[in-house]
Amino acid sequence: MKIRCVLATAVAAAVTAPVVLLSAAPAFADEKPAAQTQQAKPTIEELERAVDLAQKEYDAAVIAVDDAIKFFKEGLEAETYPTKAAVIETKKAAEAAAKTKTEADQAVVDARAELDAATTDEEKAAAQTALDEAEKAAQEAAEAKTAADTKATEARTAHDDARVAQARKIDLLQKTRDAAKKKLDDAKKALADAEAEEGEEPGGECVPEPRLTAVVSGLPDKVVGGTTANFTLRVTNGTDKTMDEVYPYAAVHAFDDKGLEELDSYLDLEFSTAANPTWRDMDLLGGWSVGSLEAKTSVDVKLRLKVDADIPAGQGAAFATAEYVNEDESCGGYPDLDHYEFQILAKGSDPGKVEDAEGKPGKTDNTTGQGGTSTTPVNGTGGSGNGSLAETGSSDVLPKVALAGGAALVLGAGAVVVARRRKAGADA
Repeated sequence: MKIRCVLATAVAAAVTAPVVLLSAAPAFADEKPAAQTQQAKPTIEELERAVDLAQKEYDAAVIAVDDAIKFFKEGLEAETYPTKAAVIETKKAAEAAAKTKTEADQAVVDARAELDAATTDEEKAAAQTALDEAEKAAQEAAEAKTAADTKATEARTAHDDARVAQARKIDLLQKTRDAAKKKLDDAKKALADAEAEEGEEPGGECVPEPRLTAVVSGLPDKVVGGTTANFTLRVTNGTDKTMDEVYPYAAVHAFDDKGLEELDSYLDLEFSTAANPTWRDMDLLGGWSVGSLEAKTSVDVKLRLKVDADIPAGQGAAFATAEYVNEDESCGGYPDLDHYEFQILAKGSDPGKVEDAEGKPGKTDNTTGQGGTSTTPVNGTGGSGNGSLAETGSSDVLPKVALAGGAALVLGAGAVVVARRRKAGADA
């Protein structure tokens, strides 16, 4: 079972109960949601391995990019690299061929000058022969220069092609590196999210503890607008071990006689303790603690319900439960949720005989979104739990939705506070 507060299941049940109870078409109850296939979430260890693998891939990609850039700047320009060596060699050959051609061309010029200066037939014949040889040498030098220039151009082109190919390789490696970086970031985020989620629900399963009880006494079964009702919430640790931090919860929830208008805004529930006698508003989500509670001991919390003078007549219920959290992160809570029903009378009404409200048994049925059914009991003190809010187990005068809404309020607050307290303990 995944680690979470013992009341978390009850939260889902209580929150969705009004929808179930208000459903008017029986056909909907017969419909079965399509089966849903859910993949198991990866464990922290699996996510850590994924981060390690992604980190290695990213590191390797960074090294590959750096090596490729270094090779582009240094390796390709090394004189021993084949294409660079060819560029150097052909360039030297082209320069030598150009020098040879220049010298050959000058020899032709000089031979022509000799021929022009000859006066005798013998001198002219010798000069002509020298000119023919010079022109032939110049032609050969020109052809050699053209061939050398072609080779030099081809060598430069081959070297440029190698540089372009390396640049493209760098681009691809950079894209691979960027993709590896995103994969690493995603892996780290998934791990961080999982660790945060685990931090909200740290190790050590919360368990039901029926011997931790929260019992209301002295709440009148009738309250009149404009008055105040004082009563007590007694929290008892019936186990054989001390509970390090105990959190009681109480709330009131009400509707008018027709069950249409919610009257919670007309009610103000306050509390005080012997350790802090100042009256304070009941802040469920604040998660106030009565401190540690030794085995077989109790602590009383004073409650005061102030009823607005303008409240319409209606019906209400007070809800109570308790949870504990130990220093070793073990936790649990009262598995049921007591509720105490009372009538609300308009200002100036004569309440007649007033008695203490009694705990009412009952349970909240909830059809889950997965096609299954979960049942969360909402038992009164000493109740058998045989009644059902969806049927006839609760009082006929109290709207069923009122009970479900109040249960959601208290159970939801309990689950939130225990998760918050346990997270704080895990972070310490």
